[in-house]
Amino acid sequence: MVPRVRFAPSPTGYLHVGGARTALFNWLYARRHGGVFVLRIEDTDMERSSADMVTGILDGLRWLGLDWDEGPDTGGPHAPYFQSERLHRYGEAAARLVTQGRAYYCFCAPDRLREEREKAEARGEAWQYDRACLSLDAARVAQLVAEGAPKAIRFKVPAGRPAFDDAVHGTIEFDSANIEDFVIVRSDGYPTYHLSVVVDDVDMGITLVIRGDDHISNTPKHVLLFEALESPVPRFAHVPLILGADKKRLSKRHGATSVTEYRIQGYLPAALVNFLALLGWAPGDDRELMSKSELIESFTLEGISGGNAVFNTEKLDWMNGQYIGRLSAVELAIAVRPLLAEAGLETHPVVQDQQAFERLLELLRPRAKRLTDFVEQSAPLLRDPAEYEPAAEKHLSVPGLSDHLEALAGALRAVEPFSENAVEAALRAVATERSVKAGALIHATRVAMTGRTASPGLFEVLVLLGRETTLNRIARLNAFLASRQSA
Repeated sequence: MVPRVRFAPSPTGYLHVGGARTALFNWLYARRHGGVFVLRIEDTDMERSSADMVTGILDGLRWLGLDWDEGPDTGGPHAPYFQSERLHRYGEAAARLVTQGRAYYCFCAPDRLREEREKAEARGEAWQYDRACLSLDAARVAQLVAEGAPKAIRFKVPAGRPAFDDAVHGTIEFDSANIEDFVIVRSDGYPTYHLSVVVDDVDMGITLVIRGDDHISNTPKHVLLFEALESPVPRFAHVPLILGADKKRLSKRHGATSVTEYRIQGYLPAALVNFLALLGWAPGDDRELMSKSELIESFTLEGISGGNAVFNTEKLDWMNGQYIGRLSAVELAIAVRPLLAEAGLETHPVVQDQQAFERLLELLRPRAKRLTDFVEQSAPLLRDPAEYEPAAEKHLSVPGLSDHLEALAGALRAVEPFSENAVEAALRAVATERSVKAGALIHATRVAMTGRTASPGLFEVLVLLGRETTLNRIARLNAFLASRQSA
């Protein structure tokens, strides 16, 4: 039988890394085993769901390169793939369960249920629904229905010990005595998560459910519903949760959590996919940098760890830097150019000249961990310094610096060709002639070029900027030094 897996996000928020990791595991399994990856949108929470969030989820998956075989924008034999368009199916399933005596109408007022729960909590006891409505005779039920009394539908939990085989945790067994008759249809007519997810999995022929550990407590209810609907129970694999560095569940306080935010922050999709795959899964060897094809070839449920995974941003940055290092010059230029446009730097002659642009990127690449680093590091090169950082003061206090810089400008004005070797030779010659350390002149010139104390190799920077810009920035620094002396 062809394996069928699914990712079923709720569009009440953007695609977060936990959901993306779940989608990735499902996608890898489907691709490894020639299966079908189904994308289903669980949008029955009408108040919190939105079309924008759906779009954000789809865009996030596409950016990661996780394509789906059935689902929104793709279609398939089990459409529709939005739960809001499948309400009739949940109503049919609930009615069938009521007819078979596996579920029943509950007319209990929310106030009574809340009061009973509070009383139990005051006694230090766990509260379960007392099945008050299960004892209503058929005539009374019919009367209440005819009167239009508000009603929910509860599943009648049978006695026993429901169990399921978890591919990660092994056999998990529960005592039905600890499971109350749970609601499957609310009084507003909308299904609960338990009913809708099971009906959809039945209708769509899902054979394996890969989802987070936080769903383990829901699974016994789902197993009971599969059995009540006389449908095969799929296999389950509950994957570890993703925690922050403080070992608490990953949230916004740990930084970016949505895939969209990581895209904005300059991460490459291939790097994020590689990183997410290794959160709670391992290939069985020491490999860390793995392409999608290698991930597909290596992915097994047995490789999933039972322990929670820690999201290490430093590790992600390292991995992203490795992927940036693997990009060709052309690929890197394509990735960075839109970011420079957003920063208003795309019109600079260096950016407009493809060869010069690629040289700039190669200068910056060794120190870049994110694509946004290229913007931050190139800005001082592509804009005349508006100011000089305070740390540069130590390089601007060299005795006679203005004269040294003027002499350097004269040498650079005449040097031919304006190449790295020739420029370096000219600077060192000026330093020798004027009895100043070459390092001092190099540091001061770097400040003149960038306004900062750190940059890529100075001589590469001078040649990249060109003779005219170099001379203008030296003159700019000299003007600053003169104004400071006269103040």
